[in-house]
Amino acid sequence: MAQDNHHHDHHHDDHEHGSELSEMQLRVRALETVLAEKGYVDPAALDAIVEAYETKVGPHTGARVVAKAWSDPVFKQALIADASKAVASFGLLNRVGDHLIAVENTPKQHNMIVCTLCSCYPWEVLGLPPVWYKSAPYRSRAVNDPRGVLADFGVTLPADTQVRVWDSTAETRFIVLPMRPSGTEGWSEERLAELVTRNSMIGTGLPKDPKELP
Repeated sequence: MAQDNHHHDHHHDDHEHGSELSEMQLRVRALETVLAEKGYVDPAALDAIVEAYETKVGPHTGARVVAKAWSDPVFKQALIADASKAVASFGLLNRVGDHLIAVENTPKQHNMIVCTLCSCYPWEVLGLPPVWYKSAPYRSRAVNDPRGVLADFGVTLPADTQVRVWDSTAETRFIVLPMRPSGTEGWSEERLAELVTRNSMIGTGLPKDPKELP
């Protein structure tokens, strides 16, 4: 019991001062240490993986891709034609056999991504998949009731907008190119990227309202 109280006090300290590791970070560090000591993992390899997800892959990278497509008609055309090749210009390398396809939202069609068999996901541009993406309810309802799923995420589309659901596979992944918000004329790619959310690139959300940015 004393140990539990110690952890509680430690977490409180962390919250107040931000100078200590959280309990979760401590657990992760401890696990890394044990695995490294047993020779199961190479610490340098772990560092490389962490660095890659912090700087080279993840939703922030996908946001840069979308922002460039919004700003550069030539890049947008290339992205729609061959997304795997287009994102390679960002230093992203797909695993052998993987193929990335970009699907564009328009006033007439809204796209949404799912993987009905497991949880295939475009890690190179969206990072780790959210827990709900892998859940059975999402995987089934996204196909059978896509508008209901969108409503659960707070997205309501015009009645005449068609919802198309794309089923990812081990070989083919998708990224949604959301519609550029109005009122962003003349914005830099960096500024536009701040509007792009992970969910907008899955299709379960929309970009941020430009008024939300400081």
